[in-house]
Amino acid sequence: MTINMRFFTLLFSFCLSLVSLNFEAQTNSVKKNPDPVLHKAFQNKFYIGTALNAYQVLGQAPQEMEVVKQHFNSIVAENCMKSGRIQPRKGEYDFSLSDGFVEFGERNNMHIHGHTLIWHSQAPQWFFVDEEGETVSREVLVQRMKDHIYTVVGRYKGKVDSWDVVNEAILDDGSFRESEFYNIIGEDFIKLAFKFAHEADPEAQLFYNDYSMSNPGKRRGVVKMVQKLKEEGIVIHGIGMQGHIGLNHPDIKEFEQSLEAFGALGKVVISELDLSVLPSPWGDAGANISENFEYEDEMNPFKEELPATVEAQFNERYTAFFNLFLKHQDVISRVTLWGVNDGNSWKNNWPVRGRTDYPLLFNRENEPKSVIKDIIKLTKTR
Repeated sequence: MTINMRFFTLLFSFCLSLVSLNFEAQTNSVKKNPDPVLHKAFQNKFYIGTALNAYQVLGQAPQEMEVVKQHFNSIVAENCMKSGRIQPRKGEYDFSLSDGFVEFGERNNMHIHGHTLIWHSQAPQWFFVDEEGETVSREVLVQRMKDHIYTVVGRYKGKVDSWDVVNEAILDDGSFRESEFYNIIGEDFIKLAFKFAHEADPEAQLFYNDYSMSNPGKRRGVVKMVQKLKEEGIVIHGIGMQGHIGLNHPDIKEFEQSLEAFGALGKVVISELDLSVLPSPWGDAGANISENFEYEDEMNPFKEELPATVEAQFNERYTAFFNLFLKHQDVISRVTLWGVNDGNSWKNNWPVRGRTDYPLLFNRENEPKSVIKDIIKLTKTR
């Protein structure tokens, strides 16, 4: 080999070494500065959860499930554990989806929350009538509640960590909703539901869950109900505040007042968090899903993308609420987003169907929004 060839060989080897060292340095830099993981930022503060839909449970949305595994450490079933889904006909239980939901949570070492045991909106109609279609007696409905709760909670005993036992039983003025449960059994249906759930799994955490919880009237009604349950020796561990918020509602100070009032009674969960950027046809809205409105163009202003000015409002609002949650981390045990990404949020179809909303922390391509970094920064100071 000539001197020139040796020189070029050494030079080539030297260049390869530089490239290798540069690649290694970049790799180490990535390892030292990975993308922030949402739930890890809130470690030792509270769980960060998300709701899973049937497509995700069935494995038909693998990219979304990767987001779940990376960023969340708690899951709740959006619909597949509701009584109408699990027992659509008397004595005929369908656990195919709920089993898959629980298995996913166990496989990934997640906190698993069951939603919901008793709810007027998605209860099967057979619960309330006999073979002739006549309203059943109080005794019959109590037994049907007991059988359902014992069967469902018993099946997942030691697997499901917590349950929404009763959902949305109090109206905004603080009075009891006159559901079929209430009309047939009376307000005792709530006490009995919690009693049956505790008997079926004494280790599970039991919650009451409702929307518009910053409303002063509902706050008073829920506090009064929970205090009475506790006085009667009923086991109830906490209250779920559905976090269906908008850019201008609810008033964050009213929300905090409710959080403090509920925190004085036990644990608090922010149970169904999403932030709609779209106008509501009736102004400030809760989540009464029995009400829906026809589609109107002015109700869907951001069909293609979210304007930068609205995105800034969105970021500021989400950050303000997470700052509030961190302030009260001593009583909050979990914050759960109601969906994984914008595309599968129920807010695209409620209260007006067919809209394009942007209410969650991941966009339709499963990419994290910039607000996540702002939220994570808050954890460094609290």
